[in-house]
Parts: sequence; C-alpha cells; structure tokens
Amino acid sequence: MKNIFTLFLFCLFIPFCSAQSLALLKYDGGGDWYSNPTALGNLSTFCNKALETHLSQQTATVSLTDDQLFAYPFIHMTGHGNVVFSEEELDRLRTYLDAGGFIHIDDNYGMDEFIRPILLSLFPDSPLEAVPNSHPIFHIAYDLKNGLPKIHEHNAQNPEAFAIRRNGRIVLFYSFESDLGDGWEDAEVHNDSEEVRTLALKMGANLVAYAFSSAKDEI
Repeated sequence: MKNIFTLFLFCLFIPFCSAQSLALLKYDGGGDWYSNPTALGNLSTFCNKALETHLSQQTATVSLTDDQLFAYPFIHMTGHGNVVFSEEELDRLRTYLDAGGFIHIDDNYGMDEFIRPILLSLFPDSPLEAVPNSHPIFHIAYDLKNGLPKIHEHNAQNPEAFAIRRNGRIVLFYSFESDLGDGWEDAEVHNDSEEVRTLALKMGANLVAYAFSSAKDEI
C-alpha cells in the first residue's frame, strides 16, 4: 500500500535527512534484549517495498545513554526477562520521547512483570493506557480492523496494545501477548505461515508509519 501518507524524517535530531536505521534497544537487567536478530532488518525491507521508505538494511543497536540515541526515530525493545533502567536512562527516555521519538516495546514472553513498573514511573502524569482498535495506529498504512494481531500463543490470552501518549500522540507502544517481533523474523526461525508473518509485518509497518508521521491523534 503506497503513497497514502507523508513520512517526516527525524530531521530535528540529525543535521541532514538521510537513510534511517530502525534501532534495537540494549538494556541492563539480564533480559535477552538481542532476541529476534533478523526482525528489524526484515521489517525495514518490508517497509521499503510496501511504503516506499528508505530504511537502512543494517539494524542499529543503541542504549539510552548513547550519544546517538536521538539519531533514531524508531526504537524497538524486546526480550523475555528482567529489565533495569537507571534514573539517568529514564530521564534520557523521557527527553527522547518528548522530543518526538517513538519506542515500540514488544513482550517476547516474560518481560511484562519487569517492564510494567518502569512504565508506571516513566511519566506519572501520562499512564499506560489501552489502545482501542479504532486508533489510527492500526489503520495508517494497513487497515487492521482487529487491532494488534496474535502471532504466537503462550497463555491463551488475547493480544493487548497499550500506549503512553504525550502532546496528543502515542510515543510508546507496548504489545503484550502478541509476540509481534517473532513474526518479523526469517520464516525458518519460527516456521510461521506466510499469512501470519505478513500480518505481523503489516502491523510493524503501521508502527513505523505512525512514528514517522507528524499528525496528532483525532480520537
């Protein structure tokens, strides 16, 4: 689906517009932040073909204290276990998000109990809230009427989408009981069907499209 929205590169964070990389967040705590190593590369390829973006095929790795943090308009975080953010890292994440950045946190099963307290303390005035299926993030590039797709089964629970909004926009999107990033991996990694992988990539493309857009939410 092409030419249905305007992409705005993250020019406020870099001195010139050039090919952008989707970035994987490296964090402390022992959780496997490096899960799904082929996911972001495949998502970039899909977006370049389907949305006519110009994303680099090389996935960047960044921590919240890196000088290059603000060069990345889209940061992806995943893992199965413990997550620890220092106060400095929380402050940097707040600054990044309030300056226009976007982070997608994908519970790869086992992260939820550790990330929830962090998200509660991130913006006390902007708590985590459920995202309805009518939200533009599910329709901006691909019309996903059922909202967040279910990619892998763990606890027989429905997938849930949560978000933190700042200044009228989602800046943090949290996918739970979905395993969205698994669906972005190379086909042979999880042996998912092409239909399931395509659905996951369409949701990923919606996230990228929303993150790169400048429109305020209208709901």
